[in-house]
Amino acid sequence: MRRIRLVLLLCFAAAGFILLLSYSSTVFAINEETLQEAPEQKVPYDKPVEEIAEYLAPMNELKLLKDLEFESCSECHDEDWETDPERRELMEPHDEYPGEFVNHDSENRWCLDCHSANNRDKLRLINGKLVDFNEYYRLCEQCHRKIYREWKMGVHGKRTGYWNGVKEYWHCTQCHNPHNPLFKPIKPMPAPLKPNEIKARSAETKDSETH
Repeated sequence: MRRIRLVLLLCFAAAGFILLLSYSSTVFAINEETLQEAPEQKVPYDKPVEEIAEYLAPMNELKLLKDLEFESCSECHDEDWETDPERRELMEPHDEYPGEFVNHDSENRWCLDCHSANNRDKLRLINGKLVDFNEYYRLCEQCHRKIYREWKMGVHGKRTGYWNGVKEYWHCTQCHNPHNPLFKPIKPMPAPLKPNEIKARSAETKDSETH
């Protein structure tokens, strides 16, 4: 009797093993066929800035032009203005705005690395191409490629509005001063009150109103 049980057990085990091998080979064959037929897809890790252009917040108004009541930089830096490429301390009004150029590789860079020497209403890319001030983020992209990509994808920076409606992308200079981009220290807010402190203050307020 024991031998019969053992034989049956071995038969069931062998049958199960054969079924498992058959199933596995079928699954692998299907997966290989599916992989061969599936079209190659690229991970959408980046997208053209033109796709978010309509959502960009209005560009910052240049404080210096507003204070001087100028329409553009070329009203002062006109064709008769002789450009001095030598690195130096800036005179009025540029000693106040943009002020000191720090915390932005200032040891190796200067005004004319970003501003066009021949057209002050334009910014200059590394390859010599000129771009408008409202496209300054192309200038940022040259050194901050990773952050620029994250900004376009919505990972870096601030967004306002609705995910499925009107939205607005804040741009670089709304958070960072391009001439001193580090955030200034922020004084922390007081810690939240504990429940018993809230009750105590509420009681004090009622007593003061009664008296």
